[in-house]
Amino acid sequence: MSEDSLINEIQDLNLTYLLLAQRMLQSDRASAMFRLKINDEMAELLLSLSARQLAKLSRTNQLLCRFGYEDAEQLRILTHQQREQDLSGFHSSLLMASQPPHNKPDETGN
Repeated sequence: MSEDSLINEIQDLNLTYLLLAQRMLQSDRASAMFRLKINDEMAELLLSLSARQLAKLSRTNQLLCRFGYEDAEQLRILTHQQREQDLSGFHSSLLMASQPPHNKPDETGN
């Protein structure tokens, strides 16, 4: 796969992610903020963006969404343990919910 093709796919995914985030926030703001791990200020900003602004924001070579599991062990547990299908989804939701929101660093850089 060529570099240009990858960048195009990243940009498509970014736009899809931003549009989904807006729809989630419009539908159920509290739930969306929890699932997206964003604060109220970010939710307001995302909701205020026009289609043109979303398209402009999506045109980058970096993914705007983050991988939900920051610990490889969490992913390993979910993918290698033999659990009932229903419990596996529930367990995954619990692990994702335990991740702290991605907030901006404070003035000290922490």
